[in-house]
Amino acid sequence: MGDIVWLASYPKSGNTWARIFLHNLFLNGDEPADLNSLTKFTMGDGKKKWFERAAGRSIDNFSEAEITALIPKVHELYTRTRFDTVFVKTHNALRLINGIPLVTPTYTAGAIYFIRNPLDVVLSLANHFGQSVDESIDMMNNHNASTEGTDKKIPEFLCSWSDHVNSWLQEGNKSRVHVMRYEDMLYKPEKTFGGMAKFLGVKPSREHLRKAIKFSSFEKLRKLEDTKGFNERSDKAERFFRVGKAGQWKTALTQEQVEKIVAAHYDVMKKFKYLPPGYK
Repeated sequence: MGDIVWLASYPKSGNTWARIFLHNLFLNGDEPADLNSLTKFTMGDGKKKWFERAAGRSIDNFSEAEITALIPKVHELYTRTRFDTVFVKTHNALRLINGIPLVTPTYTAGAIYFIRNPLDVVLSLANHFGQSVDESIDMMNNHNASTEGTDKKIPEFLCSWSDHVNSWLQEGNKSRVHVMRYEDMLYKPEKTFGGMAKFLGVKPSREHLRKAIKFSSFEKLRKLEDTKGFNERSDKAERFFRVGKAGQWKTALTQEQVEKIVAAHYDVMKKFKYLPPGYK
């Protein structure tokens, strides 16, 4: 039975990109790993089938409280899928729902937290959920934000963007949570992905690391999605791997939209050097 390392982020912050890197790092193949076989190395939190397995029956008529009460059992089931580390992707904030932790401490070894400039997140979020930028801003600024459940997933409890970041990076978690900025993944890939490997106790050669980074590059991922599709793409978006750049907000957001995001998230944006020019 293995312990869980959570791959945590607010949606559209580089989580899936990092999962693909891990897939390529561990597989160490001669060609990029299949996008649609990510579950060989990483699991997705909140899949309905795991909750039904924990309950021993359908959960279609369960209340929110009854579903959240199953979370510890679901996380125990995750740990029984591997003898070593179990990597689980989550977009949940690190908080309690109905008195139940969304991340069960008993089964947790640590976490890697991915953070991205919210001014760029909001654009990807709008595309992913098929909503306007203003609707996405309201979502990111909502302290009680959550996603809707589907026939395959239970709802995700996001909170606001700042609440999400602060929940995972609270003082007591520092030694167990490794932070990766999306922008550093783009512009300092060897240092950033190498730091991720080090946190996990993996020591790839430079050649091995560079190959995993190359096979996980945005250009490679777009080509793979174009040729084979990607089973995690939202049915509201044309593609999952949309642009993969930083700073798109500079030409895509109005000044009013920028100000609304900064006003809600100033402290966290300042901490991670995301404030636009002119702000102190």
